[in-house]
Parts: sequence; structure tokens; C-alpha cells
Amino acid sequence: MINYKEIGFKSGLEIHQQLDTHKLYCECPSVLRTDEPLKVVKRKLHFVAGESGEVDEAAKFQAESGKDYFYQTYDTTCLVELDEEPPHEINQDALRIALEIALLMNCRIVPLSQIMRKTIVNGSNTSGFQRTVMIARDGFIETSEGKVGIDSIYLEEDSARPMEKDETKVVYRLDRLGIPLVEISTRPDLKTPSQVKEAALKIGDILRSTRVRRGIGTIRQDLNVSVKGSSRVEIKGFQDPKMMEKCLELEVERQQESLKKGKKNLSEVRNALPDGTTEFLRPMPGAARMYPETDLPLLEISRDFVNEVKKNLPKLRSEIEGELKNHGLSEDMVKMILKEGKLEDYKELYEISGNPQLISKLLITFPKEFGKKSGKSQEEMEKILSKDVLIFVLESVYKEKIQEKDVKIVLEKVLSGVPVKEAVKLEKKDFADVEEKIMNIMKEKPGLSPNAYMGLVMKEFRGAITGEEAMSAIKKFLK
Repeated sequence: MINYKEIGFKSGLEIHQQLDTHKLYCECPSVLRTDEPLKVVKRKLHFVAGESGEVDEAAKFQAESGKDYFYQTYDTTCLVELDEEPPHEINQDALRIALEIALLMNCRIVPLSQIMRKTIVNGSNTSGFQRTVMIARDGFIETSEGKVGIDSIYLEEDSARPMEKDETKVVYRLDRLGIPLVEISTRPDLKTPSQVKEAALKIGDILRSTRVRRGIGTIRQDLNVSVKGSSRVEIKGFQDPKMMEKCLELEVERQQESLKKGKKNLSEVRNALPDGTTEFLRPMPGAARMYPETDLPLLEISRDFVNEVKKNLPKLRSEIEGELKNHGLSEDMVKMILKEGKLEDYKELYEISGNPQLISKLLITFPKEFGKKSGKSQEEMEKILSKDVLIFVLESVYKEKIQEKDVKIVLEKVLSGVPVKEAVKLEKKDFADVEEKIMNIMKEKPGLSPNAYMGLVMKEFRGAITGEEAMSAIKKFLK
């Protein structure tokens, strides 16, 4: 077993998370396209010396490859994304979300910041740089192995989406370019691979508690790692924290092996592979790759704005999950409510009835069952079974106009086109129709036992009637 303290293991996390708003410096929607592009723009990458007279090694390495860069555009692509128009004012909605994240990580907000340009060397930005601005610094999160410092939180624009590449060219799609994301950098306080994983999950919990985009590609996690006597290596490409421990263990072994052979490990950027190993990607970028953005003013974050955000800080997702479980909901149902974005609807309906099981059926179970049976999409189901409809049905149960067992029947009527105010007016003939169906089931399969009929009836009505009602009707027709 590796003694990580003895070998001087040090690691830090860099997490990039897309925010769920329109783009950062224009009003274009943050929508990833799947249809054919309208136009393709071709450009070439060049490297030049900076003000100090030095050339960034990573930029030189990339430019000397001689590749052509192609950018696919759409009707949702504007001149800002093509670097043919100055950037617009920073997205205030994205700024608010970034502040929420920073405050949840106990950071100090930076009241006045210079928006910077960060040199990008792989052609993934049409301008050759990424706009980035420091929002906060000097925070921390707690782990079971100790406190982990949050060095900085930046708000920046995402890069273009790579679609294909070979030895001579790279094709990017501009739909992702400019989507707002936060970059969270921890200090090199992580002393074991297990702590790295725990910190990544903790940060992930905070991010999911705010308005961030979900799904593959919306979050990217990089690791900086070194051991005593070795240079820092940056590992890119983590989508799942589960792979972090294995990858770190293998990287430590690789660095130690180099040291045993008398070779100092080079400071470089490596790509994480699915099996936990890594491969060389490019040299580590130079330190002088940031310079001021001249097309935008300084970013001022007022104390009033920060105080407003503080008053409305969201609860952590883990806290919300715990509260829902305390209501008596299963872990799977809790995850479904959060995944389907039904938390606010759940809260509102819970205030009316305080019946979590019925509410979860109204929001999740019944719509899925009805949608599968009718072939209607989720959007169609939500339009018909709107929140107003669900509230009216719940209030009808609360006022004892209908019983809980009648809810499914009422919703089925609404789906068939009956106005909800009429659908809740259940009469005796409703159960008469049920009894007729039970009688027909029994006629189709004569001679069965009461319990066998019970199974057939309950399967047919799927919770629309109680077991007691079903058995009462069965016994009535067995006489």
C-alpha cells in the first residue's frame, strides 16, 4: 500500500461547470445543435511573442502542427461567437449563480475585477483566447480528511465543441462556445486519492444545488498532482469521480517509476483514459498567458448585490434529499423528483395536502404511466395535467369531495378531455361501470377462486379501486 504522506503526494482540483443560462457575452441561447450547420468558417492558428518577448511553449507546439481549424455555425450563432463583434455586457444571471456557488464554498467575493483574456492554444476559441474573470477567492470546504481550501472561482466562457479531428484538421461546432461556466480551483491540500474523490463529490453537491446544466459534457474535472522530487502534472478529461482514485494511483506509480530511473517527471498536460491510465497531451502552458480584456469595463460586484444573493442562497442538494426522505419518500422517488425538476412543484403541493405519497404519484408515477399508455410526450402530459389541475385535485381530496383512491380516475378523465371541475364530480355510476367491468372479467374466466379474480381485477384497474372494493364486487358476482 502506498504511503501518500511519505512520498509527498499533493493534489488539487480544477472543476469547470456549465451554468444553465444564455451565453456569457451575448444573448444567444445555450443550445447544443444536432442538425446540419448552415455555414463552416476556416481559420489558421498562429503564435506570436507576448509583451515580454517570450513565446508560450504550448501555443508554439500547437501552431507548429500546421492544422486547419473549421467552425460550424447555425442560426443561433452570432458575430460575437465568430469574433467579428465586441462582447456584450456580462450575463447577470450567470453572475448571480456564480456568486451563489462562491458563497456556498465560504469564499470572499472580489468587489472589483478586471476581465481577462486567457490564451487558448488548441483552436477551440475563434478569438484565440477565453474571457475569464475572478469572482471570489479564499474559501474552503470540509472533508472527512480535513479542510480543503478553495483558491479561486472564475466565471468564464466555454470553448467550441470538437466534432472531428485528424492529423491535418480539427472541426469545431460553435454552439457550445460562450456558454457560461464556473472554474473552481482548490489549493493543493488534497493528501490522498480518497480525499480527492470526496472533495470532488462535495463540490458536485454544491454545484447541483444551483442552476447548472446537467448531462454528459456539462462538467469537466481536471487534476493537478505531484510527488516529492517530481514536477506538477495536470490530468484532464474526468467525467466521473469514481475514476479519480484509480487514475491517481497509476499516475503516482508512473511518476515514482521515472524517479527510480533517475528521470525527473516533466511538467505537462496529460489526458485521462477510460482504463485509468494517462497519455501525453501537450506541454504545460506558460504562466504569462493572461492579459486584460480591452473591450469590456471592470466588473463591479456591489455589496447590495451580494447581500441579495445571500438572502436567497439555495439549500444543498444533500440537505434537500434528507428532508424528502424524512417525509417518507423512497430514495428512488427522491432522485426522480430532483431529476425531473419537480422540487418546487412538490413543495407547493405539499403545503396543500402534506401527503408525500400522493404528491409523488401526481408528479411522477401517474404522468409516466399515462404517457406510456397514451403515447403522449412529457411536454404534452405536463400541459394537460398542469400544476393548476393537480392543485385542484389535491384540494378536492382535502375538502373530501373525492377520496384518494379516486384521484387516478379523475386524472384519466382530464386526459380524455373532461374539464377538471367536472371530472371530480364522481357519481355512483362511476363504480357501477367498475362493477360491470369486474363482472365481464369473471365471465371471461369462469370457475376461478376469489383470489385469482382479485389478481386479474387489480391488474386491470391498476390502483383505481381498492382491494376491499374489488373483493366486495367479486364476492357479489360469485353468489
